Amino acid sequence: MGKSQRTFVKAFAPATVANVGCGFDVLGFAIHGPGDSVSATLSDKAGVRIVSITGEDGKLPYETEKNTAGLSVLSLLKKAGKEHIGIELRIEKKMPLGSGLGSSAASSAAAVAAVNHLLGEPFSQMELLPFAVEGELAASGTPHADNVAAALLGGFVLVKEHNPPDVIPLPSPPELYCVVIHPHIEIQTRRSRQILKKEVLLEKAIRQWANMGALVAGLFREDYSLIGRSLHDEIIEPVRSVMIPGFQGMKKGAMEAGALGCSISGSGPSLFALTRGESDAHRAGEKMGDVLKEIGLEFDLHLSEINRKGAVIEEER
Repeated sequence: MGKSQRTFVKAFAPATVANVGCGFDVLGFAIHGPGDSVSATLSDKAGVRIVSITGEDGKLPYETEKNTAGLSVLSLLKKAGKEHIGIELRIEKKMPLGSGLGSSAASSAAAVAAVNHLLGEPFSQMELLPFAVEGELAASGTPHADNVAAALLGGFVLVKEHNPPDVIPLPSPPELYCVVIHPHIEIQTRRSRQILKKEVLLEKAIRQWANMGALVAGLFREDYSLIGRSLHDEIIEPVRSVMIPGFQGMKKGAMEAGALGCSISGSGPSLFALTRGESDAHRAGEKMGDVLKEIGLEFDLHLSEINRKGAVIEEER
């Protein structure tokens, strides 16, 4: 089937962990398992319309300009000079909102991947980033690229600039595993940003910069010990962790089980722990889950290698 004959494309984009401890707003990576799918269908009626949202129905807007997927596609079509065509979007939310796993970013990434493929791929994967970042405006009010870059490109990413995005893919050591635990509570990104301090002590900033640089070096060198010594957040975690029930117990349990490090995923309430190998990931997940069981809080647990693929095409016709 030729590219010009496509009338339907469905794409999937994975969940992501942003900040990665010391890399607030500049580091992220993708995981396997949860994520979002977006279907794009050509229509005779001009304009972009969201015709269905499943998984979080009633919680997300159908207005195109107010929806992350819709706003991303509008941005793509404008740049491509295709504003006159008609596209219907169907969004399948396969992870909860406010989970700290990049739910809005996954929708944006899947949407631009699907529409780009539908149009015959006028843009490379990296060139899709500005459109997906534009969609983040609808979710958080600011264009942030850490989640969406990881969801679109896969692997680890370093965001030098958010708007326009300047993103550097980083290597993912082969034995690196991630465990993510999602307590069944919701923390809104806007609220979690509002409580952050506007100023930090110079001593803390220096330690944060050192950890950030060392973590990136650890990824390049496949130095798991260095990665573990660098996964410390001096600035954001102390403020946000008070919003997450059982945080200290979960972090302690993960570290006792052999995790390299443990911190908040995005704005929370999910936590992530990085381990060397799958067995330590299982042990860390069990320890973290035990803490939430003790306080009577339900949760989801995901164990994953680093997802190096990012957004992928699931179906086309």
